[in-house]
Amino acid sequence: MVNTRIIGLSIAFLVIGLVVGYVVLPPIAGTTAGGQGATITITRTVGGEGVNTITVTETARGDVLRTPTVTEGVTVTSPPPGQTQTRTELAGEIEIDGSSTVYPITEAVAEAFMKLHPKVKISVGISGTGGGFKRFVVGETDINDASRPILKSEADAAASNGIAWIEVPVAIDGLVVVVNRANDWVDCLTISELRSIWAPNSTVFRWSDIRPGWPSQPILLYGPGPDSGTFDYFTERVVGKLKASRTDYVASEDDNVLVAGVEAERYALGYFGYAYYPSAADKIRVIPIRDDKIPNSQCITPTDETVRTYQYPLSRPLFIYVNKKFWDEKEWLREFVIFYVENGESFVRQVSYTPLLSEYYRAAATLLRAGITDGLYTLSAAPIWRNAGPR
Repeated sequence: MVNTRIIGLSIAFLVIGLVVGYVVLPPIAGTTAGGQGATITITRTVGGEGVNTITVTETARGDVLRTPTVTEGVTVTSPPPGQTQTRTELAGEIEIDGSSTVYPITEAVAEAFMKLHPKVKISVGISGTGGGFKRFVVGETDINDASRPILKSEADAAASNGIAWIEVPVAIDGLVVVVNRANDWVDCLTISELRSIWAPNSTVFRWSDIRPGWPSQPILLYGPGPDSGTFDYFTERVVGKLKASRTDYVASEDDNVLVAGVEAERYALGYFGYAYYPSAADKIRVIPIRDDKIPNSQCITPTDETVRTYQYPLSRPLFIYVNKKFWDEKEWLREFVIFYVENGESFVRQVSYTPLLSEYYRAAATLLRAGITDGLYTLSAAPIWRNAGPR
């Protein structure tokens, strides 16, 4: 492992051309020429007023990527995409819990990793992002799947228990609002209308309470429970306050339960992660959403493109959080996380989520293998994301 000395954090996305005479451009999609491992050079740059910045350059292609963690000059070589470096036989256990939204990705990665390393046993639970963090911050789990960034209260609890963590973005997800297939009156909902439905003091009980002319029938609501990161994101983004929601709805941390509920009730409405929608598209219907705070906004349907560009108003990043002490102690855990990131794009597509840029996965895996665990959130271009949820 390469020894590094962390100096500090940079201001995200500084124009490095002002400092060293060239401009950092966004990564260009593609693969390393010839399928060879890319050499990543991490260079420290000192700017005005004591600002430190680094660039991450992929030598094989000349692309310049970015991370806020400042290190001394480091050069490392990554393996070809989709491969990990040869190691001694791995054996051990990995305990994962958390988000039901991130679960399909992590479960797919875990199954593939255990086929490669049969002596590594991985269990993946679904107690919701918040429920998983309750275990993670006291050291009960190695990894927490999270459909939102860690909350300050959770970070404080982790610190009080001596738990340090590594934050790893893994995908982007569009949170979908769905109705029964027999619902033929709703073609779009606005953020304001969703707020009127889900606010704690809501007076919306029938469809006709939303718009005149809609059926005078009770709305049957389905959504995640309060331990869910999806619940946290939705309440902050839509209602305007974290964890603020009406309580007279069917709540479940298992999105499959929500799908089944909406499927069974003509007057139902629910919300959950997009990955649970495609397999049920013939049974339930996704509703386009319009952010009516934006002048001349349109009703947007969640797709890979609208989610990736954050045109879809309910787009959000997905994460895994890794216990830093366990990362340092357990080689099999480090290799699992690096495998997860190196192959992240293909696994994310496999379960119908929207991947981050290809270059992010390659550069993030290289940095992790070099022992650099800070700054992945900024490397993934998170600062330009809109509506990314609680932070």
